[in-house]
Amino acid sequence: MKEKIELLEQKEKEAELGGGEARIERQHKNGKLTARERIDLLLDKNTFVEMDKFVVHKCEDFGMGDKKFLGDGVVTGYGKINGRQVFVYAQDFTVFGGSLGMAHGNKICKIMDKAREVGVPVIGLNDSGGARIQEGVESLGAYADIFLRNVLSSGVVPQISAIMGPCAGGAVYSPVMTDFTIMSKETSYMFITGPDVIKAVTHEEVTSEELGGAMVHSSKSGVAHFASENDEDSISIIKELLSYLPSNNLDDPPRIACDDPVDRKEMSLREIIPDNPNKPYDITEVIKLIVDDGYFFEIHENYAKNIVVGFARIDGRVVGVVGNQPKVLAGCLDIDASIKGARFVRFCDCFNIPLLTFVDVPGFLPGTSQEWGGIIRHGAKLLYAYCEATVPSITIITRKAYGGAYDVMSSKHIRGDINLAYPTGEIAVMGSDGAVNIIFKGQIAGAEDPDAERLKLIEEYKNNFANPYRAADLGYVDEVIKPEETRMRVAQGLDLLDGKRQTLPPKKHGNIPL
Repeated sequence: MKEKIELLEQKEKEAELGGGEARIERQHKNGKLTARERIDLLLDKNTFVEMDKFVVHKCEDFGMGDKKFLGDGVVTGYGKINGRQVFVYAQDFTVFGGSLGMAHGNKICKIMDKAREVGVPVIGLNDSGGARIQEGVESLGAYADIFLRNVLSSGVVPQISAIMGPCAGGAVYSPVMTDFTIMSKETSYMFITGPDVIKAVTHEEVTSEELGGAMVHSSKSGVAHFASENDEDSISIIKELLSYLPSNNLDDPPRIACDDPVDRKEMSLREIIPDNPNKPYDITEVIKLIVDDGYFFEIHENYAKNIVVGFARIDGRVVGVVGNQPKVLAGCLDIDASIKGARFVRFCDCFNIPLLTFVDVPGFLPGTSQEWGGIIRHGAKLLYAYCEATVPSITIITRKAYGGAYDVMSSKHIRGDINLAYPTGEIAVMGSDGAVNIIFKGQIAGAEDPDAERLKLIEEYKNNFANPYRAADLGYVDEVIKPEETRMRVAQGLDLLDGKRQTLPPKKHGNIPL
């Protein structure tokens, strides 16, 4: 027995050394942690249970038969984060550059299958040079096996990806099909084709960072939800993100004790919305005054800043917050904002997270670039997402709710459960200036003083239509409330809707306008 235990310990030590001390040192010099260091930092102490520690590849071509490392370049297993069970895999760049072959892929697929079966989140820590060329099509097949499991797990268990090194070619499709993607600044990048290929084909010269770095994908493409400072920061974000999420689609998100009085009134909300309807303000200030302890965990902060999405709590309950941002593009909905909002709304609906929507939207952004870029189709994604959602939905109209954008932003007509408005709410087909120019065009032209007549008619239109009371008369707004009472009213609404049960017509799936 002694010799067998010694052999086991020797193999464990060999597996834990990965590609060896020299490569581990190189990893550290590049500002990156090793796969095992990342897992140790992510999981609660002494909770990690490793699986397939001694797996090796079966490739014999190109001299690979003499190059085998226990674990085959990926560490897989399960453990706990703040006492909650998760599955995790971490690619080991010190072994074959973290490249993915059949054995490597099979290890990842095994934990993804088990996570879906037992109903716990999957976290992938990516640091890989891509497909293992020596294994040819077997490597490509392993990627596709993972992609299939990403789709099968979507909406069943939360999936989170952290990009902590290279992620190129086909490897990028797995992270983008997970629910949230985090990229470490300066040490990570994602792209389909690298700088060398781009230079050869299009003659463009671009660095890996410029092409697919963390800030590029978190601000321009929207591929990454977060750009972290380093590996440690990425892991901190994962932990915080999980604190808002249920373990699976049959669970409710975790509720915590709350010391913040639920009936707290915020008189400052009366002052935040400017009297001048064309003056901007920061919707996040409104959100923070309403939610527990003033804390709002924003998602996709650097992308499509004209809409704000993120998680917060009301009386300890998790809510997914969506809000038009008047200080960016006046809060207009454009292509990127519609996509960002739709994806977040659909995620919340998947995982039983109530939606709290703040509306101040003058409409969809006009212009040829938007029309030619497909704002009709992309804007419909947000409309579709809200129509499809069956979770509790509370809407607050703080100021403008004009045109089709009023409909889209969780209006009563698309199954908003509780729709409230501030006295500053303006619910109409369009703004007063535009409406008067259309309705009273002839009257203005025939007046002795057209400018004075136009101003008089605009003022009359504002008084009659640029308010929340016409909509309240029709029941499209359930109540006009004092801004300082918002927190209490939202908490009451969430209590009421706690047992909400709503289903969609039986079908395989809808056909969202992708």
